[in-house]
Amino acid sequence: MHRDQGLLQVRDPDPVDQAFLGDVLAGLGAAPRAIPARWLYDRAGSEHFERITRLPEYYPTRSECGILEERAGDIAGLVGTGPVVVEFGSGSSTKTPILLGALSPAAYVPVDISHQFLRESCRRLAREFPNLPIFPMPTDFTRPLMLPARLPEARRLGFFPGSTIGNMTVPAAVDLLRSFARTLGTGAALLIGIDRLKPASALVPAYDDSEGVTAAFNLNLLRRINRELDGTIDVDAFAHVALWNAAETRIEMHLRADRDVRFTVAGRPFSMAAGETIHTENSVKYGPREAGILLRAGGWSPVGEWTDSAGLFSVVLAEARDAPAAP
Repeated sequence: MHRDQGLLQVRDPDPVDQAFLGDVLAGLGAAPRAIPARWLYDRAGSEHFERITRLPEYYPTRSECGILEERAGDIAGLVGTGPVVVEFGSGSSTKTPILLGALSPAAYVPVDISHQFLRESCRRLAREFPNLPIFPMPTDFTRPLMLPARLPEARRLGFFPGSTIGNMTVPAAVDLLRSFARTLGTGAALLIGIDRLKPASALVPAYDDSEGVTAAFNLNLLRRINRELDGTIDVDAFAHVALWNAAETRIEMHLRADRDVRFTVAGRPFSMAAGETIHTENSVKYGPREAGILLRAGGWSPVGEWTDSAGLFSVVLAEARDAPAAP
């Protein structure tokens, strides 16, 4: 990386992402088949997701933006001005200006797996906040991170919007929150969006919209495999499926084979029978009590919580604190 007009530049990714290849081969060979949701977010996938956030059925983005706009002053009062903001999974950074405008941060560190999308969103933010040092990290935030050494000495504020924590199983979510705490350090804060538990009738349409945008987002994973990993998958043989798993309190997204299929990925053969699926994403929903337990298990103590007027979504501010000794 190098400096150019105050913005750290992002290197282009390697032609073949070995982590992507490894996860795809392992996931297609597993029973049941599953590929981690982070691989949905290449350039095309990220663009599809931005379209999803504007759909009438998809309430989380509208709800969270409304909370941030209404409560930004309250959040700033608890966090303090001038922190280093580290956004995990920054995407297009749509919600970020609301927070940056309220906090006057010392620096901003966006972390995202989509290199191209990260570069473009950083350029937009650099125009909007010309005096803000921006340190983009083109990497997978689910893996251990080391923040740039040249960051200012200031309190760290992790920003994890969009209820992305719901994409992980509960054990993986706890591990990720602990990883955030290690990355940000003792005394840091975390502002996190959490989608609340609600009836399946309200949830399923948000993940299976009438325009088919979510279906295109999900099916793009197969196109990415074909393009980047020399795959021979007939994408037209698959359909997007969204379902409610009541036992796990989560929406699940799958890619279902509608007929028997055979294909190769990086030269390795696979076959799927009609009706078999590839599990591509979870979106776990939490009640207020369960959300608090999750955060505490991950090393974070909630200090503030805000919801929209309908109670669909919550934004929680928590602090990293050492676990107390048992009484």
